[in-house]
Amino acid sequence: MNDSEQARTLRWPGDPATVAAESVDFEAVAHVLGNTCCWGGRSRRFYSLAQHALTVSGAIDRLGGMNEEDRRVLSLHALLADAWRAWVREDPGAQPSGKAAAQARRSEKAAVIRTVLEAARLDIGLPGDWADALRFTQRMAEAAVSRDLPEGGTGGERSGPLGGTGPLFPPLKDRTRPLRPDRAATLWFERFGELSKPAQGDTEQ
Repeated sequence: MNDSEQARTLRWPGDPATVAAESVDFEAVAHVLGNTCCWGGRSRRFYSLAQHALTVSGAIDRLGGMNEEDRRVLSLHALLADAWRAWVREDPGAQPSGKAAAQARRSEKAAVIRTVLEAARLDIGLPGDWADALRFTQRMAEAAVSRDLPEGGTGGERSGPLGGTGPLFPPLKDRTRPLRPDRAATLWFERFGELSKPAQGDTEQ
């Protein structure tokens, strides 16, 4: 992002109950995710939601068996998988009290996810094999971070990116080297711009 872009007034994510697709500012989302640490900040080293999304999205790019346009769409889904957290803050070390509160939080999260995907002109659902590929890649990215940043985590139930415990998949080969928040935000927004364009030879629906 250059100086003129940084000077633009950003529309920061606000009340999740009133978010609309036309009000989603993906540059603002990039900064929020870049400034938000995984594990609710329970780490000696800062590893942002933006960087984690970039890692998973980049790994999707290396999957075989997909045409260029399908890979672009799945990579964009990966990049936006945790964008809802810019509106709905979730502490991995805490759980909503009571079934009603938990259901309200799930409904709020689902509504924001739908709105973000609509703003990015993506379908809400993914084909089963695509969803599996995304989930497996996310778990491999988690395994890589557990290998490279073992001090991070909560030790509780899995409730978000890298939160909690559970069986790990084989890790991604690339080493995890935490980025500065502003750098992660810039790279996230640049990648969003790249992935928002249909693959060459394809047209928007």
